[in-house]
Amino acid sequence: MKGKCIMLQGTGSSVGKSLLTTALCRIFKQDGYKVAPFKSQNMALNSYITNDGKEMGRAQVVQAEACGLEPSVEMNPILLKPTTDRKAQVIVMGEVLRNMSAVEYHEFKPQLAQRIKEAYDQLEAQNDIVVLEGAGSPAEINLRDKDIVNMGMAEMADAPVVLIGDIDKGGVFASLAGTMLLLTEEEKKRVKGVIINKFRGDVKILEPGLRMLEDIIKVPVLGVIPYGDINIEDEDSVSERFQKKTVGSQEIEIAIIRLPHISNFTDFVALENQPDVSIRYISKAEQMGEPDILIIPGSKNTIEDMAYLRESGLERKINDLHQNGKLIIGICGGYQMLGREIHDPLHTESNLESIRGLNLLNLTTTFESKKVTTRVKAKVYAYGSLYLQGLDEYDIEGYEIHMGISKQREGCRPLTEIVQRLDKCVTVADGFCNDEGNVFGTYIHGIFDNTKFLRGLLNNVREKKGLGDIKDEQVSFKEFKEREYDKIAQMVREHLDMHAIYKIVKGIE
Repeated sequence: MKGKCIMLQGTGSSVGKSLLTTALCRIFKQDGYKVAPFKSQNMALNSYITNDGKEMGRAQVVQAEACGLEPSVEMNPILLKPTTDRKAQVIVMGEVLRNMSAVEYHEFKPQLAQRIKEAYDQLEAQNDIVVLEGAGSPAEINLRDKDIVNMGMAEMADAPVVLIGDIDKGGVFASLAGTMLLLTEEEKKRVKGVIINKFRGDVKILEPGLRMLEDIIKVPVLGVIPYGDINIEDEDSVSERFQKKTVGSQEIEIAIIRLPHISNFTDFVALENQPDVSIRYISKAEQMGEPDILIIPGSKNTIEDMAYLRESGLERKINDLHQNGKLIIGICGGYQMLGREIHDPLHTESNLESIRGLNLLNLTTTFESKKVTTRVKAKVYAYGSLYLQGLDEYDIEGYEIHMGISKQREGCRPLTEIVQRLDKCVTVADGFCNDEGNVFGTYIHGIFDNTKFLRGLLNNVREKKGLGDIKDEQVSFKEFKEREYDKIAQMVREHLDMHAIYKIVKGIE
């Protein structure tokens, strides 16, 4: 069954396209097909580095994992990483092109169509089924003439479309009917059915509305998917995880600062799965409290986010925690903020050229023109540090995405020693920790995905609090994700007409 495909589009952002694409990818794999995900253009600050050093959106990485495939940039040929409200870094086939304003990019999009088509054709030739994902809504009529991600992409791939609506927000019937109303006649012909997502309650109450909707839009409702407890990485900052406090025993409380330009917050999914951890995201000084661990995450505009920490009063709270001996961790941009100074002479990210950092680590960072994008293997190297006791020589894996280069001064010791970048053996210090051992930073994204390292770190926090260790008997983070992919696949199978889905994929009317 070569060259078959299906495309999921939505009535708007955050209706569940990414997770339902993940579910279909897993179902097709379980059913014996070779399947791959595809999203022509992804706007997100959560990104990933492939084995060949290319950058792509994490949503397609998750989908690739559900397919049992190694992620590749052909699955996400265009990645947009917003740097300000009006500008974004444009990444084409895994490499930075340049920063563009929204207007500049809109005019530039037609030039990307051929690159997108080539990437899609390569996946189509290699797989039985390609599951395409749209972005936002196909009913953005002001963008139709240069669309490369919704109906424009469906036309390039000659893909049948299933439209998704989110009932949890309310107004799902109007959203689905209104979207169909704004499509052209040719676009309507591509829509083979609709899915109602995130339903809570008794579907019997909904059924009369489903029949009325079908009469109005002239396409079938293929399923009503319940609101499920699925812990799979989110695509962007509208994530619901920011709105809730994770449930745990709360023996260890972790606060993560929700920076205005937060990026790669998927770094913290592994933390949420620890049995003794409670996590909350904070954006105001009065929300800080007394967490055991404070994490400053990655940022797509480090200088402006450092200014935000200062202006919001969070800097003072961070210093208070430091004085009280709490553990403070910085990842990538957060690591840069821990230092004395941040310089951006080329205005890579910001209009500001420099800013004072938190001065918790004796290092300076300077942004350069070339982005570091690499996968790494490293060994923990912080001998004798307070919160890293017993973790010497632990092996960790992850990836780097940064344009800043950080240089240490006196009073800092390396956190890790990188021993491999991509396929090359190296000996490079990464990250630093202070002499007291309660502040450290690193450029390695995914450091907490290393289960043995994470459990050791948390047990050191427990020891400082007078609590006993928790043994490392849990499954690895990779195994946990595999279970979640199976879980969402099973839920979707039970509530989606898969017979109809296969007919759509095969082009059977």
